[in-house]
Amino acid sequence: MTRTGLRPVSRQTRAYFAPVDRVNGATAIFDPSKDYGFQVDSPPGPWIDLGWIENFQRTSATQIEPLTGGLAGAISVQARHGLGARIDFEFRDWGKLQMALAGGAEHMNVLATDASGSRAGSGGIPVTAVPLLAGSTGAELVVGAGAINGFQTGDLVACDVDYAQQVGFVGSGIAAAYVKNPGDVRQDANYVRRVTFNVGRVAQKTATSLLLAQALPGGTPAAAASVQKVIAFVDREGGAFLQQWSGLFVMEEESGGRICLFYPSLSPCTTKPAWERESLVEIQKPISLVALRASFTALPTVDGNDGAVVLCYRSYFPASNSPVY
Repeated sequence: MTRTGLRPVSRQTRAYFAPVDRVNGATAIFDPSKDYGFQVDSPPGPWIDLGWIENFQRTSATQIEPLTGGLAGAISVQARHGLGARIDFEFRDWGKLQMALAGGAEHMNVLATDASGSRAGSGGIPVTAVPLLAGSTGAELVVGAGAINGFQTGDLVACDVDYAQQVGFVGSGIAAAYVKNPGDVRQDANYVRRVTFNVGRVAQKTATSLLLAQALPGGTPAAAASVQKVIAFVDREGGAFLQQWSGLFVMEEESGGRICLFYPSLSPCTTKPAWERESLVEIQKPISLVALRASFTALPTVDGNDGAVVLCYRSYFPASNSPVY
């Protein structure tokens, strides 16, 4: 006998990610007391919708160790140790953030270059950036009447500040890379725009502004920011930087309740000594969908309610009028 509403049925799992403050360590928070009405098609900030995922697998490596005592050597108490958890799945949608998370390292924007510029695997010396003007927002980039003709509807653009020879995390609003020495990036003023997550597509133009199809994930650009056209995205096998993001996975209900899996802090990991970065999902020979494989280890955070060290929160929102047990 099946009791109505107690068996959650889900068609797919949907992934949302939000940036971690790499300087202060603050993560995004999914609060089930406030986010019970989470809109999967229009998630609240700072969550970014990365689409439906496949082959989602959660693995716990946490151990519970029995302690024995007495003449009989019976188990007298148990203790949890070796806290560990990981997740593996495939992105079916390709985009800048999907590539960055699957690759795990710095993710490069290939900036438009002059035809006579030198060549490089992640893009050569780019065309000079266009400074933003006053009145710009995360969805409207004001470049002025003199520069607007350098951009076309449909263009991808990167918007961020010049690299100013600083060390540490770079990228406005979202840490996109870590610079140990300015010489490592050739003191390149364009470096921040090479790695920034503040990338958007031009949906419309006015006489002076670029109107973006999606708002920049890092928010309103800094007053000193500039804009450059982006031709493509590049990730690399290598690099020292490791991405770190908060993850939320929603098993949207077809019937029964909704399950939400919240990981405050995820960092990329490998699945085995050698593994495939992409997989082919056959549609009909010879046509296949190319999927991005992603694997993460969960980093610990402290729950402020009781001081517990945790890796993941699993929330269940019961179906209306269903039994509690």
